Amino acid sequence: MGLASYLRSKLIPAELDEQVNRIRKPIGTLGYDPWGYNNEAVKYGFSVARHIYEKYFRVSASGVDNVPAEGPVLIIANHSGQLPIDGLLIGYALASREKNPRIPRAMIERFFPTVPWLGNLLNEIGAVLGDPVNCAKMLANNEAVIVFPEGVRGSGKLYRDRYQLKRFGNGFMHLAMKYKAPIVPVGVVGCEETIPAIANIKPLANALGVPYVPVALPVVLPAKVHLNFGEPMYFDDTEIPEEQVTERVEAVKAEISRLIDKGLSERKRLF
Repeated sequence: MGLASYLRSKLIPAELDEQVNRIRKPIGTLGYDPWGYNNEAVKYGFSVARHIYEKYFRVSASGVDNVPAEGPVLIIANHSGQLPIDGLLIGYALASREKNPRIPRAMIERFFPTVPWLGNLLNEIGAVLGDPVNCAKMLANNEAVIVFPEGVRGSGKLYRDRYQLKRFGNGFMHLAMKYKAPIVPVGVVGCEETIPAIANIKPLANALGVPYVPVALPVVLPAKVHLNFGEPMYFDDTEIPEEQVTERVEAVKAEISRLIDKGLSERKRLF
C-alpha cells in the first residue's frame, strides 16, 4: 500500500467514504464540477469537520430534516463569530444526516478567494464566491445553498452586539422567487462566543484590504453550538413592488430571530 493510500485509509473511514459517495453530485471526468467541487477533497474535509462538529463544538442540531431532499433550496441563517464556522457546521449537519444527506454550497465573502490556497480549498469542499450570479447558477443546478444575508455585518459584529440581527439584503428573496426555491431558516446559537471581539481596527482592515480586524483572543473557544432549522418557507414568483419583497425578507428574518431565541432558551451553558 502506497503512502497516499495508507493515509487515506486512516483519515477517511469506510462509512464516511460511503456517506459522501451516496450524495450524488454532477462532476466531470476529472472529478470536479464547474465551480471546483471535488468529491475526494470533501471526504478529507468531512473527516476533519466531524471532529470539529462532534467533539469541539458538540453541536446540537434540530430540524435538519426540514431541508428538502432534492431540488433548489436556500438555507438562510444568522452570521457571527469572525470566521465562517457557522457555515461549516450547518453544512456538516446536512451532509451527515442519515436520511437524504446533501452537501450544500456555501456563499463565501469575496475576501476569502484572495488568500493564497484558501480560495481553491474552499471551492473544492463546496464553497462558491458569494455573488448573485453564482447563487443563481447553483439554484438552477438544483443545489442547496447556504446564504448569510447579513454578510460581514454579521460575522464581524462585536460581542456586545451578539444575537442582534443586522440588516438583511433582498437579493436572496429575489432568487428564491425566481427559482421557486423554498427557504429554510436557521438560528445559530454558540458561534457568537467562539471568537468574541471587543473592537474592530478599521484603519488596519482598510490597509490590509480585509473586511475587519477584530480585537479578540487569538483562539477559537469551544462554545457549545445549537442549530435550529425551521420549516421551509415558500414564496411565489408574482411580480410585486420592492417594498413587498422587503416584507418577505423581514418575515424570514423574524423566523430566524425566533429560532435564535429558541436556541438561547435551550442552552444550559456556554461551553
